[in-house]
Amino acid sequence: MDLMQTTATPEEIRRFGLHVNDVVITKDSEEWNDIAVPALVIESASDLVCGYHLAIIRANQQVLFGRFLFRSFQSYAINQQFQIAASGVTRYGLPKSSIGEALILLPPLPEQRAIAEFLDRETAKLDTLVAKKRELIEKLKEKRTALISRTVTRGLPAQAGLPSEAARAAGLDPHPRLKPSGIEWLGEVPEHWVVKKIRHLALLKSGENITSEELEDDGEFPVFGGNGIRGYSSRFSHEGHYVLIGRQGALCGNINYAKGKFWASEHAVVVSPLTEFATAWLGELLRAMNLNQYSISAAQPGLSVEMINRLNIPVPPLSEQRAIADYLDRETAKIEQMTAKVEEAIARLQEYRAALITAAVTGKIEVRKVNS
Repeated sequence: MDLMQTTATPEEIRRFGLHVNDVVITKDSEEWNDIAVPALVIESASDLVCGYHLAIIRANQQVLFGRFLFRSFQSYAINQQFQIAASGVTRYGLPKSSIGEALILLPPLPEQRAIAEFLDRETAKLDTLVAKKRELIEKLKEKRTALISRTVTRGLPAQAGLPSEAARAAGLDPHPRLKPSGIEWLGEVPEHWVVKKIRHLALLKSGENITSEELEDDGEFPVFGGNGIRGYSSRFSHEGHYVLIGRQGALCGNINYAKGKFWASEHAVVVSPLTEFATAWLGELLRAMNLNQYSISAAQPGLSVEMINRLNIPVPPLSEQRAIADYLDRETAKIEQMTAKVEEAIARLQEYRAALITAAVTGKIEVRKVNS
């Protein structure tokens, strides 16, 4: 973990140094639900001090066990007190007095320790389950990426759902011969595909500036930036079905689609067709190409439109483009449905985890019987 470097006097180190079993919470943030997020200090470091956006809560060890305090701060009971106490408009802050006045239930020390040990054990099990499900989501993302990349560069797989006779009737070869593409990153492509520069298929042009004052939360026409819809406007700059490419910063090369009437901001590159092609086919091909690698290095990286224009891409016949787009739409929808189910399962586990902590620290669970 990268930590900010600073200087501190001996007195500041004494006041703001971290000790084992201290609880550190966020006391101000731009988001109210980031207020009072706790962390438990499990080991001390002589060269580490607490920053000014954080507050240190140090338990009186005669009456309060540090790990029990940490779990109490994770509970709804205290969290709701802090959310009510936090004030602000664009940035929320939690006064020191509100932290000191927060009410917690205080069982005897042996019971506090038993509750903390119970929660350590049970939340570890839940965290392991959540981690495994997050790994599954990553694998599904990888599967989606591989599916798109393979299909837009090699064509429909033989098992795409069309029998050989039906594929041929639709003008598709279920087992096409391959040829060298002449494109270093691509390798071989189906023999009947042609290689063209992007500029021969489409005009790439940045969108138009729109001020933040013109953006509305609700409006007639969506405004697209580098990462999708930024807001709405009473005006539109384009009408139709377009691929949009993120143009600046971390969103360089990001792919979105816009349909109907919309405004494309200066943070998006609009791909306007010069010849007929399947919009979703080209969009997914551009996504597979990882256009971010063609950004210009600077403090604020920017996509080099001229460089993109010069890139060669494999172009199948229009009927095959449409078949590829339909196939990817169908197959990626299945993956997205599986991903959504896993995310729902994670949300339920996290809700259960939070409820378990609250129940334990408020005496709703007889922890001594559970531990025995």
